[in-house]
Parts: sequence; C-alpha cells; structure tokens
Amino acid sequence: MVVAEPANPTPVEEVDVDDVDFESDEEAIPFEQSISWYGADFTVNDVVYRLDNDDIYIPDFQRGFVWSRQKASRFIESLLLGLPVPGIFLATDENQRHIVVDGQQRLKSLKFFRNGYFNEDKRRKFSLTGIESEFAGKTYESLSPNEQRKLNNSLLHATIVRQDRPSDNKSSIYLIFERLNTETVLLQPQEIRAAIYTGEFNDLLRSLNNNPHWRDLFGKVHNRMKDQELILRFLAMYFNWEKYQSPLTKFLNTYMGSNRHLETRSEKELGLAFESTMETIHKHLGPNAFKPSQSNGRFTAAVFDSVAVGVAKRRERGDIQNAKALKSRYDSLFENEDYREATFAGTAHTAAAKQRLTIAIEAFADVP
Repeated sequence: MVVAEPANPTPVEEVDVDDVDFESDEEAIPFEQSISWYGADFTVNDVVYRLDNDDIYIPDFQRGFVWSRQKASRFIESLLLGLPVPGIFLATDENQRHIVVDGQQRLKSLKFFRNGYFNEDKRRKFSLTGIESEFAGKTYESLSPNEQRKLNNSLLHATIVRQDRPSDNKSSIYLIFERLNTETVLLQPQEIRAAIYTGEFNDLLRSLNNNPHWRDLFGKVHNRMKDQELILRFLAMYFNWEKYQSPLTKFLNTYMGSNRHLETRSEKELGLAFESTMETIHKHLGPNAFKPSQSNGRFTAAVFDSVAVGVAKRRERGDIQNAKALKSRYDSLFENEDYREATFAGTAHTAAAKQRLTIAIEAFADVP
C-alpha cells in the first residue's frame, strides 16, 4: 500500500479554527544539563525480542499499561495497513540497555499481540477488536504468513537520548518524559484519511483546497489538513446532511470512503458545488463570512457548514442576484437563538448539526 504524503509538507502559519486549540505549558531545560541523541529504526520483531529480554525496559516512573484493547488494536491495525505511527523515545542506561522514555503503550501493545494475550493476563486472548478492516477479530497466530511478515518487518523510529551532564542522575530523562507526555503530536483525522482513502476523491480535496475564494475565506494553508477536512465536511453535509449521525469523524470517514474513487459523485459535480458556493459567499458575504464576531474572529466550523450548505442549496435554483437580501438573511441567523445554540455549543451532536443546517437552508431558500 502506498501511503500518501502530506499535502502541505512545508510548515505554515495555522488558522485559528474554533475546534482547534493548541496550548503549550513550556518548561525551560536548565543550562547545566546536556543531552545528545540519535535516531534509529527498529523492526517490530526486534523490538519484541528486546522487550522479552529486558534489553528495552520500562522504568518505574512510567505509568502502567492503560490502553484499552480497542486502542491497542487500532495501533496494531495501523502497522498492518502500512500507516505512519508516532516514534518512540529511548534513553541509554549505564548497562547499555534502553529505557523507554515515551512509547510504552505502543511497545507493550506489540508485545502482548505477538505473545497472544492482552495486558498481563495470559488467559485473555488478544484478538483485534473495535476496528473495521479485514484484520478485525484476528490474533497474531491467525494472521496469514504474509500479514505476520508485514507486521514483523514494520519499522518503529526511535529517538535515543543520552544525558551527558550531570552524569549522576536521570533528571534530563524525567524532564524529557514530562515534555513528551504533553507534546507528542498525533496524526490528525484528515491526515489519517489521506493515508487510508487514497484515490481520486482525496486528490480532488487537495485540488479544491487551492481555490482562491476558499483560500481567502479560510486563510493560509493549514499544515495539519484542517482546511481539507472542512471541504470534505461541506461536501458530506451538502449531499448527505439528512443522514448525518454523530460522531462527526465517523460520518466523514464513511462519506470519504464510499466515494473514494468518485463512484457516487463525479469530480465535476463535487467541484462545482464547492467552488460555486465559495465564490458566491466570498462575493456577497465577504472574506470573514465564517469568522463571526461571536467567535472573536475565529474561523467557526459550525458557521461554515451551515452557511455553506444553506447557500449551496439555494444555488440549486440558479445564481443569487440580490446580495443585500443574502446578507440580511445571513445576519438574521445570529439573531436566532436556536441557531446560536446549535452553532456555538455541542456542535457535532446529531440534533445540533441538523438544527443549524435546517435553519440556514430555510433562511436562504427564497433569496432572489
């Protein structure tokens, strides 16, 4: 399987979206501490062997194994599917063994699956659960020889650190663990979709993301693909909103997967719906249409999906000629208490999503 490269590999300034809020509580590393590090790739087979022989070990300051069987299964499935997974951090001790600084949940999941039991209870067979791929229900032993080989040969990237100064304690290792425990960057939903649902629809999302009207409405390209996820959200809501059921992530996954190769909607139909709607909104409502004052100028995903779908539904009858009337109906949405409640609180809940879309569709329906 070929894993798609991120659409925007060059980091750029991120737009402040209402459901993306990154906070950092940074602690400075004291100057008297010195750390060196290098990278290494381990196969799963090598990692499990080293864990079984305590060449890689979990120190006392680590929390216990807390992953559910479903979460551990999803990690194993990611490797079987060839998806990228977060790296691990190790430290070298005085006996040249590797201490796990970050990544023990992943490492133990691999060990348990390979050894056939979940957690430390050898009576609990570890079969993959809570996943929807062809690997659902399988144990390591029930995988085909090729699947076992693929898992065993999968690579985990390790960053191996060594404390050079001071040499009489592990203060830097503790500090790195604390830093990593709060700052590990996981793949975002759309990054995962781009890897799983490779095909013409994914290519179209990347192309539509360059639309100049959309770029002005959203802002600079988002380096975690939030802008592409919003395009997907519009298309899924516009063509399928009456069937919407939370959780939103599953709804978007299902929609993208079902049209992976443009089987249900053509490139022309999808592209026209999105681009004509963005052009109309940009022209008549302005570049801040999705950044209302109620959100202090932040791009608000719930305003985006409801206004965009409402305008798109109206455009099915032809172009909108009366910009003043459209702006008036847009302003009236924020005076509607039911719309505000469904837009600025609990926005992904089924009832809230359907309520705000219904109100917006009805508000724009008879705009000349």
